[in-house]
Amino acid sequence: MFVRDADLAQWENTLPDLTGLARLPHLAALAWHLRQRDPVRARELSGEAQAMLPAVAPQDAPVLRARLLLVAAEGAWVRGELDTAQYHADQALQLLAHDAAAPAPLQVAAARGRADACWVQAWIANDRGDSIAASGWLAQAAEAARAASDPVRGDIIGAAAGICAAFTDGAGVGVQASWRPPAATLDTDLDAMPAIAAGWISDFLGTRAFQHSEYGRAIGHLMRSFDTALTSGQLRRAIIIATNIGNGFTCLNANEAALDWMQRAQDLARPTGWPLSIGMCLMQTAETLRQLGQREAAQTLLRESLVVLAPLAGSRAYAVALEYEGDLALDLGNHAAALDSFTRLAARGDALGQGDFQSSARRGQAHALAHLGRAGEALTVAQGALALARTKGDTLAQIAALQVLANIHARPGSADDPALAPPPGMSAPSAPLHYLLLALDIAATIDGYTVPGALLDATAREYAAVGDFERAYAIALRAGAARDLTHSREATNRAIAMQVQYQTERAQTEGEHHRQLAAAEARRAEILQRTSATLANLGAVGQEITAHLESAAVFRALDRHVHGLLDATLFSIFLIEPGGEWLASAFGVEAGRPLPPLRVALDDPDANSARCVRERRELLVALQEGEANVNHISGTLPTLSMLFAPLAVGERVLGVMTVQSMRADAYGERERLIFRTLCAYGAIALDNASAYRQVAATQQQLLDKNLELERAYQALEEVSLTDQLTGLRNRRFFLRNVDADVAMSLRGYDNMQERAQQRGQPRPANDCDRQAPNDLVFYMVDLDHFKHVNDRYGHAAGDSILVQMQARLREVFRESDYVIRWGGEEFLVLARATHRDDAGALAERMRRAVAERDFVLPDGEKLHKTCSIGFACFPFLPEQPRLLSWPQVVELADQGLYIAKRSGRNAWAALHATGEGDAVDLFPRLMHALPQALEDGEVRVVSNLAGPLELDGERRRTGLSIDLEL
Repeated sequence: MFVRDADLAQWENTLPDLTGLARLPHLAALAWHLRQRDPVRARELSGEAQAMLPAVAPQDAPVLRARLLLVAAEGAWVRGELDTAQYHADQALQLLAHDAAAPAPLQVAAARGRADACWVQAWIANDRGDSIAASGWLAQAAEAARAASDPVRGDIIGAAAGICAAFTDGAGVGVQASWRPPAATLDTDLDAMPAIAAGWISDFLGTRAFQHSEYGRAIGHLMRSFDTALTSGQLRRAIIIATNIGNGFTCLNANEAALDWMQRAQDLARPTGWPLSIGMCLMQTAETLRQLGQREAAQTLLRESLVVLAPLAGSRAYAVALEYEGDLALDLGNHAAALDSFTRLAARGDALGQGDFQSSARRGQAHALAHLGRAGEALTVAQGALALARTKGDTLAQIAALQVLANIHARPGSADDPALAPPPGMSAPSAPLHYLLLALDIAATIDGYTVPGALLDATAREYAAVGDFERAYAIALRAGAARDLTHSREATNRAIAMQVQYQTERAQTEGEHHRQLAAAEARRAEILQRTSATLANLGAVGQEITAHLESAAVFRALDRHVHGLLDATLFSIFLIEPGGEWLASAFGVEAGRPLPPLRVALDDPDANSARCVRERRELLVALQEGEANVNHISGTLPTLSMLFAPLAVGERVLGVMTVQSMRADAYGERERLIFRTLCAYGAIALDNASAYRQVAATQQQLLDKNLELERAYQALEEVSLTDQLTGLRNRRFFLRNVDADVAMSLRGYDNMQERAQQRGQPRPANDCDRQAPNDLVFYMVDLDHFKHVNDRYGHAAGDSILVQMQARLREVFRESDYVIRWGGEEFLVLARATHRDDAGALAERMRRAVAERDFVLPDGEKLHKTCSIGFACFPFLPEQPRLLSWPQVVELADQGLYIAKRSGRNAWAALHATGEGDAVDLFPRLMHALPQALEDGEVRVVSNLAGPLELDGERRRTGLSIDLEL
C-alpha cells in the first residue's frame, strides 16, 4: 500500500536492467508508489505499462490494469478532480471483482487491489463531505484486506476509520468492530510494528489526544506520523499532519513553533498545486496569525484559502475555514459577516454529521445575532446550541453555550425585551446569573478543570448588579485566583511546548545512529552517482555505436570502446548462423591480433558462449591464479576473468559477446554494468545493420523492378501513341499535345497585341508579323481512289502504299511538325510555328511528292497515285484569335479537302478569313452556307486549281493564291 523511500530506490535501480514483459510488474509498482511523490513520472510509467498490457496473459491483465487505473484515480483525487477520480476507481473495482475460480495468488492480488480501490473511494467521499459513504468504503476496504490476509493494510485502514470516527460521532464502527487501536501508552509496541502502520496508528493516537486537550502528547504522536508519511510517499497526508502539529502548538501558545510547522506544510504543498493541501496550509496559518493579533494578514490568507478550497466545499477542511472566518469576523466586529460564515458552517456541520461544527456554528450565530440587535433569534439559536451540547454530552460546549446565553440577557435593554423572557425554572435573581451559575455547576463536575477567570468575573458582576456584594466579592476573589492559575497554566503550556521541542531534539540525537546508517547509504549513493556518470558516458558511446549501419564498423567501434573501458585481453563476438544450430565468430581480437575463425555448436555443454545463448543470461567465470580452465581454447592466452553476455534485442538473441582478462577478479559490478550496456548497444547496432542490409537489398530489387517497369511503361506508352503500320503518331498523341501548341500560338498573338498597344497603334488587319510566326496550320491529306488499290491489288499492296506515303510526308514536313495517321488513307499534319502565307507552298510540295513519283507494290509493280489536301490556319481570324477553336479549324481543313476532291482531286484547297462581315456565328455559316459566305466576302477559297471549284454542287471560279511554278 505504501513503501519507504529506501525500498523504492531499490526498484528504481533494478528497472533499467529489465527488458520486455519483465519490466511490467516493476513499472506498475513504481507508478503506484510514485503517485504522490512524483505524479508526472507516475503517469509516464503507467503509460509505458499500459502499452504492454495486450501482451500479458489474460488472467493477469485485469489486476495490472486496475492498479494503473488506481494510479490515475489517486492522481485525480489529490488534484481535486473528484468525478474523474471516482470514475477511475469504479473501473478498477469492476476489474477486481472476486473470482473464486482464479488461482490463489491472483485472488490475493485482487483482494489487495479492492482494498486500495475502496480506500481511494473513501477519501473521495470524505472530500465530498459524505462521511457515511466514506465510512462504508473503509469498511469494504477492511474486509478486502482481511481477504488478502494483509494485517498491515488492516491496521492502516482501521486507524484511518478511527480518525474519521473521532469527528463523526462513531461513524466507522463497521471497521472498528474488527480493529482495536492500541493503548495510548504502547509506544514500545508501536516501535515493533511495521513503520507505516505505526505511523497511521500514531496519527490516530495524536487525534484522540488532541480532542482531550492533551496537546503536548498529541504533537509527539503527530510528529512521528509526519516523518513516516513523508518518507513513504504519503505527501498529502504529511501536509495535513504538519498543519495539525502547527495547530497543536497554537493551542499551547507557542505561536512561533506553530508558524514554523505551517511554513513547512506550505513548502510541501505549494509545488503540488493540490487544492485541499494548499487551502489547509493557508487557513491554519491564518488562524495562528489571528491568535497573534495579526488580523489583516490572517484575513488575506483566509480569503485565499476559501477560494482554493471552493471546489471541495463539501470537505471538513472547508468547514474549518468557515469557522475560522466567523471567528475572525467577530474579532473585527463585522457581525453580519460572522453571521453569514457561521450560518454556512451550521449547514456544513449538519451535512457532515460532525458535532463540533454544529455546536460552534450555533454559538457563533447567537453571538453575532445578539450584537446585531436580534436578541430573540440569538436566544433561540443559543438554546439550540445548548441542547445539542447536552445531547452530545460535550460539557465544554455546554459551558460555552451557557456563557453566550448569559451575554444575551446581560446586554443593555434586555430586561425590557419581550423576546427575552426569564428562563423556565429560574431561581437566581437574574437571567444572566441563572445561566452563569448553571455553567459553574457544570464546570464543577469536570475533574481537574480550572474555571476560566472570565466566567467568574462575569458571575461576580451579575451578583453586584443584583446587590449581593458579599457573594460578588467572594467570587471576584476566586476569579483572581483563577487568573493566577491560568497564568500558571499558560506558563505550563509553554513549558510543555519547550518539552516537546526538547523531546524532538532528543529524538534527533537518538537518530544520529540512523544518520550514520544513512551515511553508509550516501556512500552507496555516491557509487551510484559515479555509475550514473559512467552511464552518461556510455550514452555517448551508444550513440556512436548505433549510428553505424555496417557490421564491420560496429565491430570496430565496439572493439575500441571495450578496450578503452575494460581490462580486455580478449574480445570476441559470436553470431548465430541462419540455421540456428551454430555460433560463428564474427569478430575476435586477442592482445591486438585477430583470432582465427571459430564455430561452436549451440548445444555444446562445455562452451560458455553456447551456454550464455541457451540460458539468455550473463555469465561470469572467475578463476584464481593456478586454477585450470577446462574451456581454454588451444592457441589462445590463459585468462582468469571471463565475462559473457547475450546480444539480445527484445526476445531475440543474435549471438554472444565476451571479454576476457588475464587478471583475476577483473570484472566487478561496475565493469559488468559497462559490459552489459555495451552489449545492449552492440545488439541494437548489429540488428540495425542486418536490417539495413536487407532493406538495401530489397531497395535494389525494387529499383531494378521499377526500372524494368518504367521501360515497359514507356514502351507501352510509345505503342499507344504510335500507328503500328506506318510508325506515325496517332490521334491519341495528337489530342494529348495539341492544346499546348494552341496555347503557345494564342500567347504569341496576345504579345503582338500588347506591343501594338504600347506603340499606340491598333494592329492593322491581316498583320501576321513575319518576325514572329505564331500560326498553326492543320493539313488534311487523303490518297485519291485508295479503295481501288485494296480492291484490285489487295490489302498488302494498300499497306505498302501507306508506308511509302508516311515517308513522303516526312520528306515534306519538319521533324517538329506533328504527322498523324488520322484513319485509313487519311493523314493529319500540324505544321507548328508556320506562317499562314507559307501554307499553300507546303501543300503544293506535298501534292507533288505524291503525284510525281510512282509507288512500288510488293511484287515490284509501279503504281501512280495522287492525293488531295485541305488545310486551314489557326487562329482562323487573326484579329480575333479565340473566335474559333482548334477542332473547328480542323473541320474547316476537312472542308478544304472536300472542295479539292469535288473539284477533280490531285489538288489542294483552303478557306481563308477576310475579316469582313459579322464574326458572330461565322463557323456555322462556313459549314452550312459556304457559297453565301463566299458571295458575302466573309471568306475566300485558295487552291492550286485555276478552273472553277465545286462547292456543294455549284462551280465557282477563284483566283490562284500562289505561283504554280513554285
